[in-house]
Amino acid sequence: MIRLTVPLVDERELEEIAAVLKTGYYTQGPRVAQFERQIGDLVGAKHAFAMSSCTTALQLALHTLELEPGDEALVADFTFPATSNIVVTEGLKPVLVDINLDTFTMDPTDLESKITKRSRVIIPVHAFGCAVDMNPIMEIAKKYNLTVIEDAACALATTYNGTYCGTIGTLGCYSFHPRKAITTGEGGLITTDRNDLAKKIAILRNHGGIKGDFYYYYNEAGFNYRLSDIQGAMGIAQLEKLDWILENKRRLAALLRAKLEGLRGVTPPIEPDWGGHVYQSFVVLLDNAIDRDAVIRAMREKGVETTLGTYAVHAQPYYMKTYGYKPGDLPNSYSAFRQSLTLPLYPQMDEVMLDTITGSLYNAIKELK
Repeated sequence: MIRLTVPLVDERELEEIAAVLKTGYYTQGPRVAQFERQIGDLVGAKHAFAMSSCTTALQLALHTLELEPGDEALVADFTFPATSNIVVTEGLKPVLVDINLDTFTMDPTDLESKITKRSRVIIPVHAFGCAVDMNPIMEIAKKYNLTVIEDAACALATTYNGTYCGTIGTLGCYSFHPRKAITTGEGGLITTDRNDLAKKIAILRNHGGIKGDFYYYYNEAGFNYRLSDIQGAMGIAQLEKLDWILENKRRLAALLRAKLEGLRGVTPPIEPDWGGHVYQSFVVLLDNAIDRDAVIRAMREKGVETTLGTYAVHAQPYYMKTYGYKPGDLPNSYSAFRQSLTLPLYPQMDEVMLDTITGSLYNAIKELK
């Protein structure tokens, strides 16, 4: 079976983790602090805070803005539901925004059409490692005095016109899940250049406590969203591989795209004019006449693991029941949800594996006709 992804882990991670285990100090500590500094330096952010996941990072980023119940957050609809779930759990109203099908990212025209007097936040998603076209998003945010939180879960080291994704808005959030470029098992991170928000994040992720000479003072009702030093050590080792991982994923993505040329009914991902694509996932779009789920099943039978791209949040039962959405209300997102297909891509692959993947896809489509 060619798996969807295989994290690149070797003896370096074991060495770093073993060093932490020998200290007897396992919770958030010096290795996490080092990991935070390295990520902050990489993307050019003034502050970086490691978190237990990207979901908790997004939730805490939103929480620091101290919004009122019923305030609205405009969220890209084509995303893993965590992006919108954090809006709900913060007592806010999610307003879902359609996407452009060529990049799978937020459509600025649909965004502006949905702004109301209760709008407070925009949450664009850099889907699959492809940068959102951020200039029009930021212009809209400025026009209506809205805060931008970038969901850069898939986009560590992706750039937009030379600026790293996650540092364009007020806050940016990254993921270190095993399907991402680098992994800490589970984990996430918030970046910001605002000192006031950084101070809140530092306090709130650690139960709301401020350390005194001998113990903490709890001035806020906070959370336990810390990353452990064991995970921080793993992240440090993973960062040593990041350049090689990204270079090889881009090279393999170019080869895979070339091998898909001429395969009718399949549209490969594009690289937009405004910047790089790090190919956290290689997601193609199948023509409407092709049964995507049948392709997933057929390719699995041929030994190739695939899956959908991600979800149209508006078409999920909770959002239909709670907010009155119907499947297809956001047509581009719904089409992407129904017809997107994630193919295997990880840096350890070779060209023979790519040939197997493309051959399996070709045969699966041919057999369905």
